[in-house]
Amino acid sequence: MTARVKMALLGCGNIAQSHWQGIQHHAPLIEVTTLVDSDIARAESMAERTGGQAFGSLEKALAAGDFAAVDIMLPHHLHEEAARRSFAAGKHVVLEKPMAPTLDACERILAAAKEAGTVFMVAEQSQYWPDALKVQQLIQNGTIGQLISARATFASAAAAYSGPKPWRYYREKMGGGICIDAGAHWIRPLRMWLGEIDEVVALVGYPETEMEGESLARALLRFDAGVVAVFEALYGGEFERPGEEFRITGTKGELVIYNGGGHPILFDQAHPEGKVIRTTESGREAGFGYELADFTHAVLEGKPLAATPEYSLGELRTALAICRSATTRQWEKVWG
Repeated sequence: MTARVKMALLGCGNIAQSHWQGIQHHAPLIEVTTLVDSDIARAESMAERTGGQAFGSLEKALAAGDFAAVDIMLPHHLHEEAARRSFAAGKHVVLEKPMAPTLDACERILAAAKEAGTVFMVAEQSQYWPDALKVQQLIQNGTIGQLISARATFASAAAAYSGPKPWRYYREKMGGGICIDAGAHWIRPLRMWLGEIDEVVALVGYPETEMEGESLARALLRFDAGVVAVFEALYGGEFERPGEEFRITGTKGELVIYNGGGHPILFDQAHPEGKVIRTTESGREAGFGYELADFTHAVLEGKPLAATPEYSLGELRTALAICRSATTRQWEKVWG
């Protein structure tokens, strides 16, 4: 019988639904045996669909559940306690990004992971987006020549809600604003394509007035290789404008990805009107499944992850540097 990873899903909210779909379609070696949520009714609802056992707390699940790995999908400020408790119990851990809201908390989590000696992965779905991987391949193959510049744009209409204010609207729980959250998905591909970010200069704004962290950011990112990229993020308004999400310019051409992802378009001398570059999978939703499949291969086979947990600190550090720059109004080092 093929070995499988018995997994607990910690947090059964919206992101857990995407993880569950990813497991069903792209991570067949995961067996969801345990569902954990402080809202026990939500855990029980998901248990009915997965066939697992529901618990109202991680403490109870660790005491009585049957699982070797924990998939942590909680508000950012709860990441550290859940991760460290899971490592202390000898569990493998996949943790939704960011690792934690602060660098100090991240260091404590990394130390706990090292002491446990189990597999630790920070889940960043855009590392596995088919269109991002295709662009990475084309750049590495020299399709657009030497890189000159890039642009990444994220825009989302503000979600309507009733009842209590969402946890993402609180700086203490979020650790920041749009840059540390959804914006990270647009920073990771830039790092995959252009290398590491050295420094940033930025302005931020607060168009979503109920959100304590920034809901608008405009930044220049200077990479170690000398390339400068524009990064834009917006959460607000009642509609999402159409347009480009990514544009990467080289000496021989450009690669463009439009809103919603899909297939990159190559513009060069041979294709001035643009050539659609097909990917094996057009939907970015598949990224959730691909990242969890990567995690299972690390657990079962010892295969290296596509990105180490330490590498994931790049998005957090970039977001923090953007906010510092907005205050100091000068270039801020990312890794300094």
